[in-house]
Amino acid sequence: MIRKIQLTTIALIMFFGSMFAISLFPSMASAADETAKKAVCAGAGVSSASGDGCENPDSTSVDGIIQTGLNLFSAIIGIIAIVMVMIGGVKYMTSQGESGKINEAKNSVMYALIGLVIVALAQIIVRFVLTQFT
Repeated sequence: MIRKIQLTTIALIMFFGSMFAISLFPSMASAADETAKKAVCAGAGVSSASGDGCENPDSTSVDGIIQTGLNLFSAIIGIIAIVMVMIGGVKYMTSQGESGKINEAKNSVMYALIGLVIVALAQIIVRFVLTQFT
């Protein structure tokens, strides 16, 4: 029974994780949406490219590359942390009162949340440094 719950949970995590990953990629806009896209890009303060979405004019500079890399790294770490919190929750629910398993589950959740805080602080520090030196 516990094995079925674990397999179902892993399948759900993989499904929702893949849906989240797919949603990170921008979709192609139709000709009818081009006017709305230009308005959104103008409101965000960036120029719109030829149908590929808003392009940051500084995306080829060093700080643009660092910001893009940091955003990608943060998204990957965020997904991993969410999965680890979910796995820790499942471990906690299936621990059946055994203190060793409970501590392992609590540590999984705690370390995942600490990792999220560290990644958030890294984002803040890097953005601060980039704005100060550019």
